[in-house]
Amino acid sequence: MQVPMQLTFRHMPPSAALEDDIRERVRRLDDVCDRLIRCRVLVEAPHHSHHQGNLFHVRVELTVPGREIVVNREPEQHHAHEDAHVAIRDAFDAAARRLEDWVREVRGQTKNHEPPPRGRVARLFPDEDFGFIETPEGTDVYFHRNSVVTGDFDRLHVGDEVRFTPETGVKGPQASSVHVTRRAAD
Repeated sequence: MQVPMQLTFRHMPPSAALEDDIRERVRRLDDVCDRLIRCRVLVEAPHHSHHQGNLFHVRVELTVPGREIVVNREPEQHHAHEDAHVAIRDAFDAAARRLEDWVREVRGQTKNHEPPPRGRVARLFPDEDFGFIETPEGTDVYFHRNSVVTGDFDRLHVGDEVRFTPETGVKGPQASSVHVTRRAAD
């Protein structure tokens, strides 16, 4: 991190134990992203006029190139935040997830939600509980009875159109799940 962490305790005395916990969590964030510029942390106890359980508010502000990531853990949302360590843990876990998302975005590793492959049932061996899907490229993909979603194996026919989740099996390509998308004309 380029700038030292800034830690503020509000409506409560500073705590060495909380500060050590926070410093360790900031170090872990620095491991997630080596481009972290600044980290500000606010740990706030409720006002003294508060009559119910003491719920802590934690705010983590992270600065990275081109963006500021802010995480607030409001005490009204989580009664587990009567423990300052739990409130800090939750805030830093959320900050780490948001920082990881930013790192993936910068690296161009955001998820591409490609549609699952499609094919048609080419051959069935009902007595042996398996079959083959032919892809548009002409590849045969093995599938087992248990791979057919909703137990529709007995209703499958050659020519049914399916989508499937591919994986590599011991003997070649296979489908771990098979969904019927259109029945073959009778």
